[in-house]
Amino acid sequence: MKFQGIEFNGAYVIELEKREDERGFFTRVWDKKLFEEKGLNSELLQISFSYSKKKGTLRGMHFQEKPFEETKLVRCTKGKIFDVIIDLRTESSTYKKWFSIELSGDNLRMLYIPEGFAHGFQTLEDNCEVCYQMSNWFSPEHARGIRYDDDEFNIVWPVKNPTISKKDLSYKKGEYISQV
Repeated sequence: MKFQGIEFNGAYVIELEKREDERGFFTRVWDKKLFEEKGLNSELLQISFSYSKKKGTLRGMHFQEKPFEETKLVRCTKGKIFDVIIDLRTESSTYKKWFSIELSGDNLRMLYIPEGFAHGFQTLEDNCEVCYQMSNWFSPEHARGIRYDDDEFNIVWPVKNPTISKKDLSYKKGEYISQV
């Protein structure tokens, strides 16, 4: 695994390293010891999986407030997604800024997202599968969201007119309050 830091302190793009032969390839996608050596949260307690049928499906922007904030490790295992994080840490130099990266079943990249970020993604192809490892249990009472098209953040989504859940549409523009 190759860890590439980005401008957001504590967040990393992780490139998986293939070991190839005539059968195909093998790669390691998790190594608790390696994450500990890098000073990253290695207590990933829950794994979730999403499947999206159609290109343009948008899921996000989600986070959990204290005491259930969470670190996430996100990987697209099939298809291609536009993955986005927003820094919600008020003390951070990148507070309220966003970062995006394309994750796909082919590029073998993962995104390590520390506590204090909102996360979401938009599918760039039909039939996308995304796997998430999280450091905390899901708590509906602490689950929060930011409207995907909130002018405060101005995220530029690649597919116009997304398919989005009623819950994600229920978040109000301009009503983000830092709670992490």
